[in-house]
Amino acid sequence: MVGRIVRGLMVLLAIVIFAGIGLFVFLQDPDVRDIEAREKYGKPPSQFITLPSGATVHYRDQGQRNGPALVLLHGSNASLHTWEPWVAQIGDQFRMVSIDLPGHGLTGPVPGDDYSQEAMMQFVNEFTTVMNIERFALAGNSMGGGIAARFAIRHPERLTALILVDAAGMPTRTQRDPGLGFVIARTPVIQNIMLYVSPRGLFEDGLKKAIVNDALVTPDMVDRYWILNRKTGNRAASLKRFQTPFDDFIPQNVTRISTPTLIIWGESDTLTPPDIGEAYNAAIQGSKLVVFRNTGHVPMEEVPEQSARVVREFLSPAPTGSPPAQ
Repeated sequence: MVGRIVRGLMVLLAIVIFAGIGLFVFLQDPDVRDIEAREKYGKPPSQFITLPSGATVHYRDQGQRNGPALVLLHGSNASLHTWEPWVAQIGDQFRMVSIDLPGHGLTGPVPGDDYSQEAMMQFVNEFTTVMNIERFALAGNSMGGGIAARFAIRHPERLTALILVDAAGMPTRTQRDPGLGFVIARTPVIQNIMLYVSPRGLFEDGLKKAIVNDALVTPDMVDRYWILNRKTGNRAASLKRFQTPFDDFIPQNVTRISTPTLIIWGESDTLTPPDIGEAYNAAIQGSKLVVFRNTGHVPMEEVPEQSARVVREFLSPAPTGSPPAQ
């Protein structure tokens, strides 16, 4: 009797194991080959350059070639495409240089596999040096905002202005609601599943958490995130990045930022809540905080005209003899 029960349990366990394996194989999303991703998202105006460190950078150098340079850093699991609305709005006046950061987009994995905030900041420094962009304004959204703030602390001599857009880096007192994808990515052990399983619906859910107006989350946008995050090597790079502990460099050094700073925030952001923007504004002397209502985590895509107008005004010096803007 006991033997039959044991055998029955073993058969049941085998069925569960094989069913789990079958489900895993069914749900598994294959990598997207580099050549396929480049063919879809790397056509002009995209360009590529290999740095002395060995990293090959996907970037776009658009807008007014002889205008003041504005370098643009995207957020976690995003790409340089997030800045295209600003390029369309203010590219007539500024040289707009956007890049895919390490482990993202068509830049993908980099030699050394270091995806810490410090390493990404050094990557930006190397890229702008190689591109002979000596002095520039630097804008960053979310993760890219944290990198931009770190850059302003490390290399203030290179910046003309700093623009933080729903930037990471400072603590919050608000309960975050980043979506299931970020929860999985931050959960030990379970996060390893992201190496193989990346459902399209997870990206759609994440984008709808980030953006207030669901109508802006188009199928093309979801496809772009889904495809680029599955480009060969990007999932492993993302996993390593999420496994890298946060440091306190920005909170401990943010008051050292002396670069003229504009802080843009979405009032309804649940990923980097508005009190983070308030903390940056309180810590950076002379900074300006602009908050957009009914806007989430990516104002440059949600309210491109309004947010770009604020940037244009901030970066454009007032004519001699004119009163300051109110």
